[in-house]
Amino acid sequence: MSIIKTEELTKLYGTGDTAVTALNHVNLMIDAGEFVAVMWPSGCGKSTLLHLLGGLDRASEGRVWIDSRDLAQLDDTQLTELRRRKIGFVFQFFNLIPVLDAVENAALPLILDGARPDEARAKAADWLRDVGLADRLHNRPDQLSGGQQQRVAIARALVAEPMLVLADEPTGNLDSRASDEIATLLRRVADDWGRAVLMVTHDPRIAAYADRIIFLKDGRIVDETKLAGSREPDEAKMVREKAEAL
Repeated sequence: MSIIKTEELTKLYGTGDTAVTALNHVNLMIDAGEFVAVMWPSGCGKSTLLHLLGGLDRASEGRVWIDSRDLAQLDDTQLTELRRRKIGFVFQFFNLIPVLDAVENAALPLILDGARPDEARAKAADWLRDVGLADRLHNRPDQLSGGQQQRVAIARALVAEPMLVLADEPTGNLDSRASDEIATLLRRVADDWGRAVLMVTHDPRIAAYADRIIFLKDGRIVDETKLAGSREPDEAKMVREKAEAL
């Protein structure tokens, strides 16, 4: 079952001779339980794609479906509801609230959606245990390492039981060891918890954790590679060579 589907997705900024094409007729599909990485040179539409798929921006042309719902047919209230209940977001810089502890940060999506705070915190604590933070439930962000903060962010993304996780350079602010731990955790999000995961990354080694890699250049899909799933150095080397050749 396709969780994401796009059809000729296009985004233009500006008009006339000064118009810039950030995305150019992009067609893609991502199924439940599939982990897909997107690689591209800087400035070729990364943020634009995530904003369109997450319902944060409107396409200039083409269409986006999330769980068979056409985003163009939803008003702002419906889009907000879809983001809260169907999509989890993971960012490069974690975006945690400094004065809240891990449980309070992870519970925020449920509380914002009207859940009782005690129930939201209990569910958040369960997810924090699932992502390996059973002993850090009441630590604030400044008491956590970068990798631990990103685990809190992943728990926050999963707490509302979304069917899709959008990860924007989730290892870009981490060292190599923490990066591997986060990539392994996102792999679990797809394999063990059945979520569709779309991750943007510039790191071929991290992209090699995915089932499939989509390469974009100048706003277009120029190549697509299905991985064997071994996540061995040879696969990362192949991804790096392909990215450099495009």
